[in-house]
Amino acid sequence: MTGLRAAGEPTRLRLLALLAQSELTVSEITQIMRQSQPRVSRHLKLLCEAGLLDRFREGSWVFYRLARLGQSAELAQALMALLPAGDPVLTRDIERLEEVRQGRAERAAAFFRENAEEWDRIRALYVPEARVEAALLELVPETRIGDMLDLGTGTGRLLEVFAGKVESGIGLDMSPEMLAFARAKLEEGGLTHCQVRQGDLFDLPVPDDSQDLVTLHQVLHYLDDPAAALAEAARVLRPGGRLLIADFAPHELDFLREEQAHRRLGFAPEEVSAWCARAGLAGGDIIELPPEGGEAKLTVLIWAAEKPAAGGRKQPARAAGRRLEEA
Repeated sequence: MTGLRAAGEPTRLRLLALLAQSELTVSEITQIMRQSQPRVSRHLKLLCEAGLLDRFREGSWVFYRLARLGQSAELAQALMALLPAGDPVLTRDIERLEEVRQGRAERAAAFFRENAEEWDRIRALYVPEARVEAALLELVPETRIGDMLDLGTGTGRLLEVFAGKVESGIGLDMSPEMLAFARAKLEEGGLTHCQVRQGDLFDLPVPDDSQDLVTLHQVLHYLDDPAAALAEAARVLRPGGRLLIADFAPHELDFLREEQAHRRLGFAPEEVSAWCARAGLAGGDIIELPPEGGEAKLTVLIWAAEKPAAGGRKQPARAAGRRLEEA
């Protein structure tokens, strides 16, 4: 009854309809609905208290979105299905929402243009990303995956890559600029089941045993304590869940430390495997993707590890390329 009472007011119903389409800040909502910020904030508070909306902070901003889990989330989804098609007020809201999305996309494109040269320079040093992505995809079950968590998501690219295989995907990153870019890309692709959040890799805002797949793509070399990040990733994996890591093998390109803030110049295969084992994960194959000529100088390694299921023994991950010992 609390949920129905909260939703049973025209402005709050408009809010639910908007936030079923996109996650938005209070300022974006006021821009769309043409209502004052105090009024909008009051309605949002009531909807959150009723469990119909999720609220999460990203730096100084707060985002809202239709709730994903629980009975109240089911009620919210049911109410959305009952909304009349072609309602003039809701239609106008959606038109203004598209203007907000377009503004996001333009800001994201500007950010990409400003940084594209540096990103391209780094990508030229190793095997094409398409090969890395294909190898990662080969290391997950062919059946559909429930919940995915991409740590250090950056541009959100891995969420895009795995979007067709997961029921729900969340990317975590500390950079507001990266999150804004990733959010715009996901919305552009219509990937409404994938979201991004600001979060600390060493203190994940995620419950224990809640994720079927956790990924770390070119992230560990930035971290002061990679082993601690892997332990935290292991904590949130469900029994039977899988951790995938892609990073560089040991190298001597010191300029990456000086110019790109790399803390580590790659990792030995046994080093990451030992961290996974200490975190209680069972290791599988280690895949090696060597450079392919030109200016490429870096080898990419991919580690697959799984959280053992209770009372069961995990099988090694399927290989997506050469095993390290066969290289």
